[in-house]
Amino acid sequence: MAGVPQTRVAFLGLGKMGHGMAGRLLEAGFDVAVWNRSRAKADDLIRRGARWADSPAEAARDARAILTMVADDAASQAVWLGPDGAATTALAGALAIECSTVSHRHALVMAATLRARGLVYIDCPVTGLPDAAARGELTLLIGAEPADLDQARPFLAPLSQTIRHFGPVAAGTVYKLINNLMGAIQIAGIAEGIAIAELAGLDMALVREALLGSVVASPQVLRHAPRMIARDFSNPTFTAALRHKDARYAAELAETLRLELPLSRAAVASYARATDAAPDDDEGRIVEVVSKPHPRD
Repeated sequence: MAGVPQTRVAFLGLGKMGHGMAGRLLEAGFDVAVWNRSRAKADDLIRRGARWADSPAEAARDARAILTMVADDAASQAVWLGPDGAATTALAGALAIECSTVSHRHALVMAATLRARGLVYIDCPVTGLPDAAARGELTLLIGAEPADLDQARPFLAPLSQTIRHFGPVAAGTVYKLINNLMGAIQIAGIAEGIAIAELAGLDMALVREALLGSVVASPQVLRHAPRMIARDFSNPTFTAALRHKDARYAAELAETLRLELPLSRAAVASYARATDAAPDDDEGRIVEVVSKPHPRD
């Protein structure tokens, strides 16, 4: 890639996570081209020095690294391989860093497809909330060859102080799906416990106090129980639809491994109901779905 500036980066997808990540790359001194379906989400990044691109292809042109943070397999397919996808202009040897949470199969197929086009694919899903993304405190879950990861480290350093390298491509995605599936199971369980307490007539202020000081007070309980009890879902950080998608991808992976996982299937079903009710609302609103008693036969 002689003649290509080593600081030129493309960032595709400026949702709550991607926006903060792109901002970190700008702060680190990279020359960042940004693309998003809605330009309005890029306005403040442009004021801070980012270059707007009208398509993923335009953003990727001459980029040393291309990072994506989009919703799902279909969105990833579109930004990489669509008619105006990044792969249509990316130079051979560019780093294709997929930070989106995609399915295991998609990561493997995308890796093979982009490698055939001369790109270096790294699966790099993340854990952490949007405020952590803006501070550069995400945890990166990497699937890559060691030499490829070494090439990517300068572009990953502004995003995180914690890089966990799980193995070859798609290994990071496996762990991310496990992580988010366990989250779905826990959050659905919290909602069901709170629903029982409410319908049984317990003092919910006391329930809140007891939960937060109990042995079950996991980070998910600490985060979600007070909001569920108060029915305060302002400032959502993760939607029901995204939680359902991630749990479903994890369950699909489990099926390929011939595992019978009843809790996982139940969590997928619970979040399917929550998604049907309010896909873009905060994932904690699942408590309103499970709190509705079923009529007796």
